[in-house]
Amino acid sequence: QVQLVESGGGLVQPGGSLRLSCAASGIIFSRYAMNWYRQAPGKQREFVARITGPSVTIYADSVKGRFTISRDNTKNTVYLQMNNLKFEDTAVYYCNTDTTGNYWGQGIQVTVSS
Repeated sequence: QVQLVESGGGLVQPGGSLRLSCAASGIIFSRYAMNWYRQAPGKQREFVARITGPSVTIYADSVKGRFTISRDNTKNTVYLQMNNLKFEDTAVYYCNTDTTGNYWGQGIQVTVSS
């Protein structure tokens, strides 16, 4: 079965950086588009970034220029490098793939606080 496991979250000060990882199994990873979403307290889950199989990337306007999505097909892993973090980036971040079916990781907390 498809499994997505996020890691790398935590507490960071405004202006700081974090890198999230999502390890995938149960899929032919290189053929799958991968997404990051996030959900802040009291808000709906929102799209953050997407990377296709050929590594075409798309970003939400709110993170463009600060976040970078990338993938390592040899490790079946997608990354989200988050720089210049802001208070409003605080959320649970989810890894997702929707190429064949819709699969989600368990989510990982990112807290931006001074």
